[in-house]
Amino acid sequence: MSYIVYLGQHSFPQGNTIFDDQKVSQSHHDLLATLSYSGRPEEEQPEIFYSYNRVVNGFAAILDEQQAEQLKNHPGVQSVMLNRKYELHTTHSWEFLGLENNNGAATKKSIWKKAKYGEDVIIANFDTGVWPESESFNDEGTGPVPSRWKGFCQSEGGVRCNRKLIGARYFYKGLNAAIGPNKTKLSARDTDGHGSHTLSTAGGSFAPRASIFGYGNGTAKGGSPKARVAAYKVCWPAGCYGADILAAFDAALSDGVDVISLSLGGAGEIDYSIDTIAIGALTAIRRGISVVASAGNDGPDAFTASNVAPWFFTVGASTMDRVFISFVILGNNKHLRGTSLSDKALPAGKSYPLIFAADAKAANATTANATLCGPGTLDPSKVAGKIIVCLRGGNIARLDKGIEAARAGAVGMILANDQSSGNELIADPHLLPASQINYTDGLLVIAYINSTKNATASISPVLTELGVKPAPEIAAFSSRGPNSIDPEILKPDITAPGVNVLAAYSEVASPSESISDKRRTAFAIISGTSMSCPHVSGIVGLLKSQHPDWSPAAIKSAIMTTATTRANDGKPILDADGKTATPFAYGAGHYNISFIRSFGNASYTCPEHFSESTFNYPSITVPKLTGSTTVTRRVKNVGSPGTYNVHVLAPSGTTVVVEPESLSFTKPGEEKMYKVTFKPAVNSTEHKEYVFGQLLWSDRKHKVRSPLVVKHM
Repeated sequence: MSYIVYLGQHSFPQGNTIFDDQKVSQSHHDLLATLSYSGRPEEEQPEIFYSYNRVVNGFAAILDEQQAEQLKNHPGVQSVMLNRKYELHTTHSWEFLGLENNNGAATKKSIWKKAKYGEDVIIANFDTGVWPESESFNDEGTGPVPSRWKGFCQSEGGVRCNRKLIGARYFYKGLNAAIGPNKTKLSARDTDGHGSHTLSTAGGSFAPRASIFGYGNGTAKGGSPKARVAAYKVCWPAGCYGADILAAFDAALSDGVDVISLSLGGAGEIDYSIDTIAIGALTAIRRGISVVASAGNDGPDAFTASNVAPWFFTVGASTMDRVFISFVILGNNKHLRGTSLSDKALPAGKSYPLIFAADAKAANATTANATLCGPGTLDPSKVAGKIIVCLRGGNIARLDKGIEAARAGAVGMILANDQSSGNELIADPHLLPASQINYTDGLLVIAYINSTKNATASISPVLTELGVKPAPEIAAFSSRGPNSIDPEILKPDITAPGVNVLAAYSEVASPSESISDKRRTAFAIISGTSMSCPHVSGIVGLLKSQHPDWSPAAIKSAIMTTATTRANDGKPILDADGKTATPFAYGAGHYNISFIRSFGNASYTCPEHFSESTFNYPSITVPKLTGSTTVTRRVKNVGSPGTYNVHVLAPSGTTVVVEPESLSFTKPGEEKMYKVTFKPAVNSTEHKEYVFGQLLWSDRKHKVRSPLVVKHM
């Protein structure tokens, strides 16, 4: 089996020589030479396929279980990890999202300018590579590559870098060790679109006339549009493996990046000490490099969030106020609001027979599978010439349902949400005219079909609509807390746009991921926490550019404590099922760039010693409240002098006392401490589940918010 042996960080400064690298690599071989081999033949001896010798100290090797156990007990070894498989955090059908290229430009423009659009920052993306020819990576008006940059561009596959895209590298040996030789051409080029999409969302250049099939037309730009970007390809069609991800961390930290964007994770509930991504991220944080990561797409179930270590900036996904509308018009004249990105449309005003997929099942298919429009489940003699209603879910990609409908001869498809998807509507580039509708409207359609022998419907062409309310809403797929490893740490930390995001794409991949789809687009709309993660990475880049002395903890705190918990209609952010969302869905709230203007120059350094109850995190979680529990927090003034008074919204059944109730700052950089004491109220026996509240500090000009999460025992 393949393992990763972690020995910590190197003691020598960054910029070590080739001689140093060779010495480190030799030390790794010397360590293996101390193992006992039980007289095995030479061809079965341990084999190192990665020697991490730049920033990370360790190696990846083929070992047997006995050798792995010996290494775990070696005094110089900190951790021995399996070379695990990780996954990308997009939803199953390449759910297309749209960058905020049509909304909010006036309020955000001054912030971008103040931070010089992030031009002093280098953002790294660990993903599937990059499409370097994309307009999002043009270097027009970009100055020389920063002299501190030590990376390079691997040119296989015709990849060429410039002053914008300053690095492109690939890592594959971990995949080879886990499953055998990689059959994909070795290149940093992106062949599926995911890497280009995420990298351009974080730091893409201004790209005019961006759209998919003419929808969402506007100028696309990343969160830090003037930042330099670098692609580290660690994911291949066969997966993303830990040994390759750690090799990318070692390279990126040595190359000189400022922000690392990780739209991947999901290796299961494992301890931080054996989670390769967590260890790589901690190495980065120790060197002052922010690491932003996706929370995962396993919602809406609880305890599903991934990348939950405290040092990650973990991001959930929510909607935007831009939607792509396609109405379903039933024969009884009911108009149902749906969404789509179909590039084909039915004739205006023409209706077609309407059939429920369960009534169109093939002879060898089950009703349950036919209802979901699974592959090969529909009978063409029953479907041809009709609009078919398919149910969402069943681990079948939404686009695959449309492909099955088209195979069976349907002229159009209505994709009805299942109950868990609720009101979440995700626009997809279907191969036939189609519209996705919410759960409630889906019930109406089925009731209509059952009420008449001659049900008919039509589907309207797609229209782009802006200013939709309420927005944001939490995506149903977005993974939720509580934190399954450390309940005292609230995850995700924040939410950001992750539904229907428009960004750069690979021009050798189809927007539907289907081999039969011959369409190609320079930009595409995708959904997932893969898409929300780079939104925050871009904002981190802006803050890093404006405040280069801020630590990753300070940047995360600045964004979390100024996030909003209300939608654009002034009401609390909703979940996909229409209920009020909780911090387990949105963390501290939805990122709010307009507050960045309130921060001044200051730095923050995490304490070396702390307990979980006093860990200086922007949110406060008490997962086992039985009696009186007191936590402390230390805050630093990064703005003008002022006096902040606290307002407490106590969780239900909980008494919350803050001491002191007022914090006065006379100068920038001044620090203050406060205590928060939680006690069960008289009626706390009624509250055995998690309950939520908040602390709000305000000087009447600025607001600093911390979520409160409590569970009574």
